[in-house]
Amino acid sequence: MAHQLLSVSATSSGFTALVVAPAACNSRSSRGASTSGVVRCMARRSDKRASKNSGLNVTKPHAHTLRDCRAFDSCSKGGENCVGENLFEESANADECDGSFIVQDDLDDLIQLLPEDVRAPLMDHEHRRQLLEVVLDLGRCPEARFLGDLGSVCLREAPITQEDLDAAEAAVGEFGGDNRAGIEGTLHRISCIRNRRGKIVGLTCRVGRAVTGHVDMIRDLVNSSESMLFLGRPGVGKTTVIREMARVMSDELKRRVVIIDTSNEIGGDGDVPHAAIGSARRMQVPNPSEQHRVMIEAVENLLPEVIFVDEIGTEAEALACRTIAERGVQLVGTAHGQILENLIKNPTLSDLVGGVQTVTLGDDEARARGCQKSIMERTAPPTFPILIEMHERALWVAHNVAESVDETLAGRRPIVQMRTRDEGGDVAVDRTVYDMDVSLSRQSMAHTLGAMGGLMGPTASFDMASFDSADDPYAWTAHIGQVPDKDALAEMAANGYLGGDGKFRTGNKFGSDKRSRKKSKALRAVKGGR
Repeated sequence: MAHQLLSVSATSSGFTALVVAPAACNSRSSRGASTSGVVRCMARRSDKRASKNSGLNVTKPHAHTLRDCRAFDSCSKGGENCVGENLFEESANADECDGSFIVQDDLDDLIQLLPEDVRAPLMDHEHRRQLLEVVLDLGRCPEARFLGDLGSVCLREAPITQEDLDAAEAAVGEFGGDNRAGIEGTLHRISCIRNRRGKIVGLTCRVGRAVTGHVDMIRDLVNSSESMLFLGRPGVGKTTVIREMARVMSDELKRRVVIIDTSNEIGGDGDVPHAAIGSARRMQVPNPSEQHRVMIEAVENLLPEVIFVDEIGTEAEALACRTIAERGVQLVGTAHGQILENLIKNPTLSDLVGGVQTVTLGDDEARARGCQKSIMERTAPPTFPILIEMHERALWVAHNVAESVDETLAGRRPIVQMRTRDEGGDVAVDRTVYDMDVSLSRQSMAHTLGAMGGLMGPTASFDMASFDSADDPYAWTAHIGQVPDKDALAEMAANGYLGGDGKFRTGNKFGSDKRSRKKSKALRAVKGGR
């Protein structure tokens, strides 16, 4: 198919928009995706990135720009009579553009692995873009699982047979030592479940997506040279974020980037890495237990400036991270967890945040600090000075690890950066007192009470305003610690808990002075005489 170069634009951020069009474009088939609309869409993306890099406020995209983006993306799927886009490579299709994100998922390649009668329901499914994974378990119906509250859907009534699993296994190829495989040229991950004899009895087909736009949440941190650790639950998008960071650092910031790809989840399956990682180099790991060895090998042989590591989970990998950081190489890694306290209490990974040790203080020092003689303190400087808690797609919490760990061990709440993104794509950064542990425990309590038939139903989001509702019997907990000390003391004095000198009343309700003790003694004598 012949293409015509429409425009090439470059910004100070290094983002280049390449727009190509066929010799003849059918505007009807593209549902109104005109050439001018495509140019506006690409220009908007370019301007937005440049504005964010310069620290300027980015306004919400205009309605016509969003329409042009959606029409352009739908046109890119329409075949030979539509306009195409080249973000990662000439054949790449942008499956989503909402002014903030561009998503490429290569979902058709994954669907081809499934049984024939299962493919059609997924091809035409209305929530195809929210597909998380497809589960094929022997003797059960094939199940499609979606993001958010969409849940799961049974794709056919007939259960999965051994022939279905054998056909999918033959299409995927050989599974590694971690029981994972992939589809060459894509980011999808296939995991298997084996029985006691080693035979495959279940497959989990996880959808891998290359997303452009997540890095805008931490654009200022990416430009620094500090090591960063992303913490989040499975499926929240940690690997997706570091994949885009690798592309930005290698292509836009021109740094020497090496990716330690244990399961080929960052750079995709095959010897040629996926174009989503840009010009970053990738080292594959023959066995998951050897990841720490490959990390050290990368530093010694490839002279990297930045090393990316996914799913740090063993003590040897944590020690390798510290060794690399002490050699002056920037690290970007991920680990499983929800909040910083999870790492502090994890003896295997606590070294990533500096480690924890018990210290015995002298009498004078304990009295000066106003604490016990045995306290917990940070052992060493943290391997990762910056930690990002990923709670939702648009809700991240950034920690200065040294300060946050010290404050947490001292029983205080650290000051953190709450980074959020609105529907228009604008990123807001607010300094606030850390309270995500309270939010998570409150959310868990809400789910528990809802399941038990309590007054409060399950909470599905982090909307803090909902916790101040008059219908919430636990709303009063949000105000704990907010009452000034002088007001609390005045209230206690009014109720008789404090004496005139401001001290707590002790002994009896008459007070502790001599006159009160005489009255009390006389009253007891009278009662004893009765």
